[in-house]
Amino acid sequence: MISTAASLNPQLETHFSDKKRRTLEGIKPSVLADIYQEDVNIATWKRSLSDTLRLSASEFVAANPTFKTVMTVSPQSAYASVLEALGSPEQTELAENITELVDMYCCLFDLKRAGLRLTALDKAMCPKFHVDAVPCRLVTTYQGVATQWLPHQAVNRSKLGVGSRGIADNVSGLYKNESDIQQLDCGDVALLKGESWLGNQHAGLVHRSPALDSHNYRLLLTLDFSD
Repeated sequence: MISTAASLNPQLETHFSDKKRRTLEGIKPSVLADIYQEDVNIATWKRSLSDTLRLSASEFVAANPTFKTVMTVSPQSAYASVLEALGSPEQTELAENITELVDMYCCLFDLKRAGLRLTALDKAMCPKFHVDAVPCRLVTTYQGVATQWLPHQAVNRSKLGVGSRGIADNVSGLYKNESDIQQLDCGDVALLKGESWLGNQHAGLVHRSPALDSHNYRLLLTLDFSD
């Protein structure tokens, strides 16, 4: 569950851009299986949260603005572990929803366990665009604004990490136009293919946490491969 900002040699930029990557989205969860296609580096299930789940997540974050839990769970242990971490027997719908995603994630990648992180945020956790040194990460936002990302062909990867020389992404040359920035919706479930996916080196999805206005909060869930 470690994120890194990749620093790449500018001389290799042309080579990297030769890798073509595309995005897929759909209204059924089966679209997530398309992450196995070599040229797909983000697959998104465009789901809608129930009104009760939205309210539940909002009330939870309001009452627990500094909440954070990190654990390793199996599909069998997830519900009890998450419900205990939430600290409220009233959060059964949220715990059930997270458990469903753990089950789907482990089934899709033939995993016995997943690394789970559930965090309430009042500021951007990773404000600069970066790639993750993981095979494939699931992300979903239960409350607030969701993850931003850049299409592969829109990125100058030599400007990632130290290649940006400390300059803000919007002026470093990482991308050309503000319209290049894409954003998930609250409730969307996305699989972000990382640098450690076999054959995906230098093609991991470039993404970042969105900026948050004062007194606005996010509730973010991520799932990762676990040893």
